[in-house]
Amino acid sequence: MRLTWSVTTLRLREPFHTSRGVTGEREAVEVAVEHDGVIGHGEVVTSRYYQLDVAAIATVLARLSPVVAACRSEAELRATLPGLRLTHPDTLAVIAAVDAAAHDLIGRANGLAAHRVLGTPPVAGPRTAYTIGLRGPRDAAIEAARLVGRGFGVLKLKLGRDDDVAVVAAVRSAAPDVTLLLDPNGGWDADTASRRLDALAGYGIAAVEQPVRHGHLALLTRVAARSPIPVIADEDARTADDVGRLAGLVHGVNVKLVECGGLGGAVEMARTAKALGMQVMLGCLASSTLSVAPAVHLAGLARWLDLDGHLLLAEDPWTGIGGTDGTLTQPTSPGLGVRRR
Repeated sequence: MRLTWSVTTLRLREPFHTSRGVTGEREAVEVAVEHDGVIGHGEVVTSRYYQLDVAAIATVLARLSPVVAACRSEAELRATLPGLRLTHPDTLAVIAAVDAAAHDLIGRANGLAAHRVLGTPPVAGPRTAYTIGLRGPRDAAIEAARLVGRGFGVLKLKLGRDDDVAVVAAVRSAAPDVTLLLDPNGGWDADTASRRLDALAGYGIAAVEQPVRHGHLALLTRVAARSPIPVIADEDARTADDVGRLAGLVHGVNVKLVECGGLGGAVEMARTAKALGMQVMLGCLASSTLSVAPAVHLAGLARWLDLDGHLLLAEDPWTGIGGTDGTLTQPTSPGLGVRRR
């Protein structure tokens, strides 16, 4: 087998603001795994938050290249993936890209869609949220109305400013029937989180993600215990073991392939959460269809999908999962089921 990679630039339609900063573009490292003339693809994007630049990604891929080359079959490649997650815990976003390429290859070689390889439930027309970046009440309301007009029934609001409550009120007025999810990206302290959530209780909020900074489980537990809105752990939930520790403390978890190392880790997290009575959200980064597609194959395991990363781009070099009207397509063709434009 052979592991190769190349780099492209992804530009967003407009700068995307969160409580962590602003993103206008990022580099995408496209990963390819080839065996017997069949090629599987995956993608990892650069991220300041995950401390990943192109050089760091390439360094990890160079270390993984001989490991992949040593695999003599699709079955051996698949059996290698859990070990990669264990040996590279600090670079799981890169492992997730190799994992996606491996599942794409395995599916293509065997004529199976990735969700059939994984044994996850197929879903017809799963609905995704669209994320509105950090902005003032008027602009957020205008954007919400525009998205509703396009067909979106679920919106996620980035929060973390003094006017958070006004933003939610304006959006709810502009979009009275949509499902609203909130995400301050850990930008509130515990006291602020409790005050804001109390103030937002009357706006019909479905859930709030990671209200306080990750790594402070006692604070997250305290906020969740008194919150009138279901609390979803994001960065505090990166493995199935994390999910087990969070059971009874929060209401659900956001599963991101870049944080758990790919499809195998994500399936394990989602099934653990469901067994413990916790809700599951699937999330992503601003990235191309190639990067978002693996999570779409897990749609049958989640209550909420936040898989709009490809919709934030000015130009997406890949296609195959839809989503422009809020409805995704779970591919049924072999592998990830995506193709270059």
